[in-house]
Amino acid sequence: MTKTYRSGEALITVLRTVSFSIAARAFVAIVGPSGSGKTTLLGLLAGLDSPTSGTVLLDGTDLGPLSEDARARLRGEKVGFVFQNFQLIPTLTAAENVQVPLELRGTTGARAQAHDLLDRVGLADRAHHYPAQLSGGEQQRVALARAFANAPRVLFADEPTGNLDSDTGERIISLIESLNRDAGSTVILVTHDPALASRAGRIIRLSDGAVVDDSNGAS
Repeated sequence: MTKTYRSGEALITVLRTVSFSIAARAFVAIVGPSGSGKTTLLGLLAGLDSPTSGTVLLDGTDLGPLSEDARARLRGEKVGFVFQNFQLIPTLTAAENVQVPLELRGTTGARAQAHDLLDRVGLADRAHHYPAQLSGGEQQRVALARAFANAPRVLFADEPTGNLDSDTGERIISLIESLNRDAGSTVILVTHDPALASRAGRIIRLSDGAVVDDSNGAS
């Protein structure tokens, strides 16, 4: 697939003829320098944006013909997201943030399940705190609990440890690894951190919008 943007009279190619497949239950890191197209690629894989040319299949579904609403439904059913800036709703408590995807899916017992998920990430005692009352690491753990909520087939993570100290970052990555290992979720993350990338089973390296290396990582 290829992705271009128009800037004035110029066309800027952010991704050029990128092609690969990712097996179910894989743990994949996408790495490369700033401006190499990593976050753009993640957005295309998740159906948040569309390629200029080419096809994206998400768990076997071609995203191209789907409407925005249909893509949103597919993400709600199969996808979890973790972002560097957490993207929690500031007016909701930690528990309420985790409840949102559960309630959107019509899950019964959403409140109890949200508390169970917070307990899983070690935040049972912070359930009624608002994001502004939580540290960065705590907010990221809430975001992870929210991502776990729909038992996603695929977890997309964009620099999930980028704003965290090393100890907190290690805890976050251990939680992501547990989702991959115990729940069987496919994990695709973007990172600048070589140590984090080395934890993945596969590393896809981008440079100037193209894949320049695709190799096995951790054994």
